[in-house]
Amino acid sequence: MSGELRLEQRYRRVLRLLPGYYRERWEEDMVAAFLDSWLTGDPYTDECVLEFCKPAWQEVASVVLLAVRLYLGGAGAPRRYFAWGQAVRYTVLALLMVHAVRGLDGLRLVFLVRGVHPLGIVPAPPAVMAPVPGIAWPAGVWYVAGYAWIVIFAALVLGHYRAARVLAVMAAALDLVWLAQGQLTGALLSPFGSWAFWLLHDLVPVLAMAAFHRDAPRVPRWPWLLALPATYFLVAVPELAATATGHQAWVPDLPGLSCILVAVLCLAHAPRALSGRAGTGVWSLTVVLLAAVAAVYRVASLGDYLQGHYLQDPHLITVGLAELLILAAAVALVVPDAARAQTAMPAPPPQRQPG
Repeated sequence: MSGELRLEQRYRRVLRLLPGYYRERWEEDMVAAFLDSWLTGDPYTDECVLEFCKPAWQEVASVVLLAVRLYLGGAGAPRRYFAWGQAVRYTVLALLMVHAVRGLDGLRLVFLVRGVHPLGIVPAPPAVMAPVPGIAWPAGVWYVAGYAWIVIFAALVLGHYRAARVLAVMAAALDLVWLAQGQLTGALLSPFGSWAFWLLHDLVPVLAMAAFHRDAPRVPRWPWLLALPATYFLVAVPELAATATGHQAWVPDLPGLSCILVAVLCLAHAPRALSGRAGTGVWSLTVVLLAAVAAVYRVASLGDYLQGHYLQDPHLITVGLAELLILAAAVALVVPDAARAQTAMPAPPPQRQPG
């Protein structure tokens, strides 16, 4: 096997990361360009390079980034990839809204100062994390990160993708510091501070923000901006009211609340999905992705309940399994429409978007 063929095969293996439709059109040109970039004009040097060299890590990284951008397609992408791209973008916004609602829940600061632990849409710092000598800073980190997610959510909706990504990395790091400090010192135990929550609601959305690239169409601004205060008043405020009136036992934990809310979304969207109306598939795919996140979070939390000596209550396990069953039944109504979205969703005309 000649040296040129060896290096060529190595590049072709890397290019397999790209979608098939893109490789069919550009693979030969990309391989030729990569090979030409190695040539120096000296026969002996070129022979050694083509025989022993491998694609540089910068080249591999650029192909990986291109593959992510193509699979999470934007304007002008094939229907399948455009549908997935839109669904991922909407899912990221929905997960960021969870954090943003936490930031809006400024009333918790009053309760925290008074030493009360109200429940909300996401776990608040427990009483041991209240501002007392020696451990005041973790609670402050938690609140700073919560307020930062509001800015991140708004920046993403308004099209400031790069700023949103940078801030999201910083906010996720703050959440990780708060969680790690509480877990390692034993001051913060699951389910009050959950690694599953950080992985699913911090790390996954930050990585999935790659779907917001310059070819991605803008998301509708006002519906998403109005959805934030609406979610707060429809979810967080009733929770605080239930806690204030002594009915805290009525409020499900966050994994259960996630399953219930996503199930309600599925049921609300089901009539449109079952009607076969055009343009519903992306939203069906979105709620399926949200259901997957909620289900994984619920399953992980059940493990916490089984391991926690103070939470060994069979009733909690039964309730959790019932929530999973309700979620599965609700999402089954929209799965067929989500599957059709990959072939029935037309792509809009290309337009340049902020990076």
